[in-house]
Amino acid sequence: MAVRAARPPRALALRALGLGDLLTAVPALRALRRGLPGWRVTLAAPRRVAPIALLCGAVDDVFPACGLGPLPPPDGPVELAVNLHGCGPQSHRLLQSLRPRQLIAFANADTEVDGPAWNPGEHETARWCRLVEAHGFDADPADLDLPRPPVASPAPGTVVIHPGAGHPSRRWPAERYGAVAAALRELGERVVITGGPDESRTARRVAVLGGLGPAADLSGRTGPLELAALVARARLVICGDTGAAHLATAYRTPSVLLFGPTPPALWGPPPERTQHLVLWSGRRGDPHGPEPDPGLLDIPVDRVVETAARALQRPELAEGGVHDETSARGRDRGRGLPRIAPVRNAAGPRHLGGLPR
Repeated sequence: MAVRAARPPRALALRALGLGDLLTAVPALRALRRGLPGWRVTLAAPRRVAPIALLCGAVDDVFPACGLGPLPPPDGPVELAVNLHGCGPQSHRLLQSLRPRQLIAFANADTEVDGPAWNPGEHETARWCRLVEAHGFDADPADLDLPRPPVASPAPGTVVIHPGAGHPSRRWPAERYGAVAAALRELGERVVITGGPDESRTARRVAVLGGLGPAADLSGRTGPLELAALVARARLVICGDTGAAHLATAYRTPSVLLFGPTPPALWGPPPERTQHLVLWSGRRGDPHGPEPDPGLLDIPVDRVVETAARALQRPELAEGGVHDETSARGRDRGRGLPRIAPVRNAAGPRHLGGLPR
């Protein structure tokens, strides 16, 4: 009689959020993978991010989860559950329903979970690294790079403009993105517009206002791996605080990032990755608001065009070279414009950050 091989023990990490959220948690997931040799590491996340989750090499499979609704029964016991989603109580209870032998999570009195204290002023990547480090896993917050996806870029060597974001408060107006696209086209750049199927209307408007042909509108035509390939081979990425920005970080692709209402110190690229130029007015607001945040609207079109042109003319940015924006910051303060600086110099009041979920 054949002997059935024993199943490896399973660790299940919850991160039932979007692409940018996944990418900020990659260092923590990789720490789990390194610290659990021989285990099956599963990520509970939306199906749409599964290709990138598998690409990062930290997980063996993806368990379908969207938000904090009930999870389908897993195919076997969960020895270790890791809450990379929030600080509870809802997310804690969702994982407790799987009856894991151990739960790694931030402390929450409502669920009687003991763990490190939640710090609302902490960078998202550092937060999850700190959580797993408290349980003996060796995490490196700089471990953000992704391998090239096994698909070709649909438009290599282009300037990629991604006007969408998860919430309206983080969406710079389409009219302004269109003006940026038009200016860069006049400079001789090939510009493409990206977005998910539900963002096609906005992407189409940006393309029309930018004077771009129909082929430049790639919205709804790139899956997660195609978008990753596009960003990896782009000359420049221009977007807000969204998943495309984190892909640019993961591939060290030069980018111009429009932040507001959340400070870049909480969600921006690491300060040592100087190929990413951040525009932020210094104002904060509601990251889940129904309208574009006033601080985001403080960023004018000409400043984005100027910053993009500077990035395109400076090949050292693509190599991670150190550059000095001190004089530019001084001029900005004198004119009352948003600051442009590497994230290490982005100062300002602390945002309340992720709320308990």
